Amino acid sequence: MTEEESLLAAIYEDVELHSYDDSWPQAFEVERDRLLSLFPGTFIDVQHIGSTAVPGLSAKPVIDILAGVQSITVAERLALPLCQSGYTTSAEFNESLSDRKWFMRWANGHRTHHLHLVVHGSPVWHARLRFRNALRSSPELAAKYAALKTQLAATHPNDREAYTDAKAEFVRAIVRGA
Repeated sequence: MTEEESLLAAIYEDVELHSYDDSWPQAFEVERDRLLSLFPGTFIDVQHIGSTAVPGLSAKPVIDILAGVQSITVAERLALPLCQSGYTTSAEFNESLSDRKWFMRWANGHRTHHLHLVVHGSPVWHARLRFRNALRSSPELAAKYAALKTQLAATHPNDREAYTDAKAEFVRAIVRGA
C-alpha cells in the first residue's frame, strides 16, 4: 500500500470498536512527548481524552489528544509544521471550526491519533475534560456510553461523521450535568 492509499484508507476507515487496550495510555504518552519535543514551549497542557483515555471502555483504537495553546492563531500557525511531522488535516473541515483545529495521524491504512488544538482554559477545553472525567469517575455512565457506541457503530459502520454526530447529545448532556 502506498502512503497515499494508506491515507485514503484511514480517512474512509469504518467505525470499528475494540475492547480497551492497556497500551493506549502509553501510546498517548509517547505521542505527547514527541509533540512537546517537536514544539517546545508551544503547548500549555496536553491531555489524553476520548474513549481510549477511559480505562475499561471500548473504543475506536485512535488516541485522542487535547493540546492547549494560547490562541486559535497559534493553532493555525501549527498546521504546516504538524503536517510536516506526520499529521494530516482537512483545511475545509478546519475552516468550519471556530473553537479548535483538528489533525490526524495514520499508519497502514488506519487512524492512530486525533489531535485537537484548542485554546487552553476555553469552554471547549473544559468540556472535553469534563466529559472524560465524568466517564472515568462513573462506571455506570461509562457502561451507558459503551452501549450507545456499540449501537451506533452497528447503525453507522461506514459513516464516522454520522456515528460522531449521533453521540453528540449524550456527550452534551454529560458535560452539562458534570
